[in-house]
Amino acid sequence: MRNRLHAMPAVFGHKEETAPAYPPSMAVARVDQAARDNQVLRELVTIYHHLTGLALQSADLQTVAGLLAERILSQVGVVSPTLDVLAAAGPGQTPSEAAAALQRHISGRSLGRLLGTLAQTRRALRLPGADASPPLVAAPILVGDDILAYLLTVEERRLEAGEDVSLLVTEHGATICGVIMSRERMVAAAAGRVHDGLVEGLLLGHARDREELLRWARHLGYDPAHAHRVISIVLEADEKVDPGRTRRVTDSLGPLVTRRAPDAIAGVLEGEMVIVARERPAPGDTHRLGSVPLATACLAHIERLFPGSVLTIGIGGVCRDPSEVARAYAQARRAVGTLRRLGRHGQVVPFEELGIHRLLLQVPDLEELRSFAREVLGALREHEAQRPGLLRTLAVYLRENGSLQRAARELHVHPNTVTYRLNRVEDVTGLDLDRYQDRLMAQVALEIVDALGDAR
Repeated sequence: MRNRLHAMPAVFGHKEETAPAYPPSMAVARVDQAARDNQVLRELVTIYHHLTGLALQSADLQTVAGLLAERILSQVGVVSPTLDVLAAAGPGQTPSEAAAALQRHISGRSLGRLLGTLAQTRRALRLPGADASPPLVAAPILVGDDILAYLLTVEERRLEAGEDVSLLVTEHGATICGVIMSRERMVAAAAGRVHDGLVEGLLLGHARDREELLRWARHLGYDPAHAHRVISIVLEADEKVDPGRTRRVTDSLGPLVTRRAPDAIAGVLEGEMVIVARERPAPGDTHRLGSVPLATACLAHIERLFPGSVLTIGIGGVCRDPSEVARAYAQARRAVGTLRRLGRHGQVVPFEELGIHRLLLQVPDLEELRSFAREVLGALREHEAQRPGLLRTLAVYLRENGSLQRAARELHVHPNTVTYRLNRVEDVTGLDLDRYQDRLMAQVALEIVDALGDAR
């Protein structure tokens, strides 16, 4: 009975399970593929392990690019959102050679659309090669919600594992770069706060004693052997302004100041950027000092990068000793305040060029100044409506220190004509231009008209 039951499965057609039979060549191919997959996986794990180790070792972007270039035998680089190469490496190349090669790779491609897609997907993407150019893999380097840069891999040598591994390696490398840049950003922010605190102390004279002030100045790189000027840069804002715009503006000025004046001391104080710049002749013009061209360059830079943004820039007087910096800064601030009261935004003005305006505009009520100008020149302004020329003749005569000959040359008239017009000025205004006090009153009134507009 037992024998019959044991044989029953065969009677009902049941067969024992056996491994499927493959041709020998297919079996060998499967074994080879499995071996390659295992090798690629081990290589991928090794790269991940090394990259993670770099993050723990406080490595920089150049080290990450170098490791990736060595492991995948391709051009690798980190570029800014404006495609400036921040770090680059390539097989058998120096960093400068690799940066130049990477720049050549990306200069002939239209990467704007790819980077725009990356900003939305925030995942690594591949840009197929055109003509003979190799494919390019790009991954965003994220710090929080911000894309600080992009990691690019030029696939000059295709990885045996295919496209997925290339994307994974680039994406993980971008993650490590994000860790590094995040750490650098925090360190830079902390250093920036310390730096700005020292700059503020120097500008406001907050040191406990002279020795402490000198230590601050030395730490910031201030050299009392050279003359300096303080530049105050203020962004004019309205109620609708983006709160972060001031920081973006001041951040964009940093590289410009570094290029134009590498020894300058710059800091940001409550929405105002302040530059303590060494005073030197401007290039090609030994009579023009460098602070004005530097400030003018800042003005043009912001107008180009941030259309609609308006800067007002004041420049303080010359200072050498660190204790004089606070006075120069106060003068720069007064220059800015004077321009604002005059409604002359978007200008650069050194303190000394304000002349008497810096005193006149200390008067709290500007209408008092206008009233004084009307009392002195009001009748002459009305006379100008019928017979113009007297007011300009008076201004030129006073500016030429009472010289009839020089005034006549400036006005392109005969000296007798100047005399006649000045007599008419005295008749209309009641001024006696032979008296010092009357000439002074006329000069002050003219300065008020020049600063505040029509005296009527």
